[in-house]
Amino acid sequence: MAEDGAIDDRYPLTETSRRDYTQRTRFNVRDSDATLIVARRPLTGGTALTERLALASGKPCLVVHPDETPDAIAVCRSWMERHGVQTLNVAGPRHSTNASAYSDTRRIMDALLTFYSSSCSSRR
Repeated sequence: MAEDGAIDDRYPLTETSRRDYTQRTRFNVRDSDATLIVARRPLTGGTALTERLALASGKPCLVVHPDETPDAIAVCRSWMERHGVQTLNVAGPRHSTNASAYSDTRRIMDALLTFYSSSCSSRR
């Protein structure tokens, strides 16, 4: 469940037993190698919880400022390679509290996925 309703079936997700976002956040941190947070500081609400849970679990956690996209992408790539990230938890503020959250995260993820996609293709 997302704040705007059910998540599309095309995403292979498993619902938690409770409708509590805290449980979902704990599981996302637990089930990933690292957490990338796309947000402006100070972090609040569930975004701040995500950072606290990642740090408490001893897993790598990186917060990138969305307005620093070129640098953020280079920092993300270096950080992911340094930590051998295979499964990445991506987090940030809700759309209702930050109208640009989706587009900010999408821009960074598109750049990362394009890089890793071309990187994997060149290794074949």
